[in-house]
Amino acid sequence: MANKVAMVTGGAQGIGEAIIKRLSKDGFSVAVADLNLERAQKVANDVNDDGGKAIAVKLNVAERDEFSQAVNDVASQLGGFDVLVNNAGLGPTTPIETITPEQFDTVYHVNVAGDLWGIQAAIKQFRSLGHGGKIINATSQAGVVGNPNLALYSGTKFAVRGITQVAARDLAKDNITVNAYAPGIVKTPMMMDIAHQVGQNAGKDDEWGMQTFAKDITLGRLSEPKDVAAAVSFLAGPDSDYITGQTIEVDGGMQFH
Repeated sequence: MANKVAMVTGGAQGIGEAIIKRLSKDGFSVAVADLNLERAQKVANDVNDDGGKAIAVKLNVAERDEFSQAVNDVASQLGGFDVLVNNAGLGPTTPIETITPEQFDTVYHVNVAGDLWGIQAAIKQFRSLGHGGKIINATSQAGVVGNPNLALYSGTKFAVRGITQVAARDLAKDNITVNAYAPGIVKTPMMMDIAHQVGQNAGKDDEWGMQTFAKDITLGRLSEPKDVAAAVSFLAGPDSDYITGQTIEVDGGMQFH
């Protein structure tokens, strides 16, 4: 992966941070794109201190022009652009009767529009550089089978799978592959918050909320962020060149398809 450049949105914590550090180990120069620039810079510093090459970029993925500018900046600063990982996302707990128009707009703009704006920006950059590339989108096991209390989140992640398939068909002629990864129950701040809210809504504790989702994991353990990063590493590297339009489920066997 020498001289290859990858940008990861939501790269300042959780799964995104694990992806950044794995892709750096794979030899990519990496851009940590996140709304929290201070935290993104810390991750970039960690990568650079470990012998890699990383920059931090402030990005609100819901803003189309901002996404386009961020991709341009990354390509300019790192000398290329080869892989976009649309990892950023929101996962609020939303019992159906509690959903507001404001919640709907916020979650769909980040989780769905954000991916579309990223795909558009990546396409433009790949074409300007005269080569193809890889676009990798974050869906979820909740985007494969609907999960309780997650109507907004599940809906957006189903949408991401559909967009991934359409983009794969539309962009194949440009030598651009588009795939998705579907994490299961991962030890991240977002998942812990979901478990807390689900438990609270039921009058139960956090462990009960977590087991609502985790009880059917065949491998019998929660996922670590590095488990997901390993799958993204495969999708970002040359061994997946003949794969497009697919969703790889990294859920420890919660579902079989």
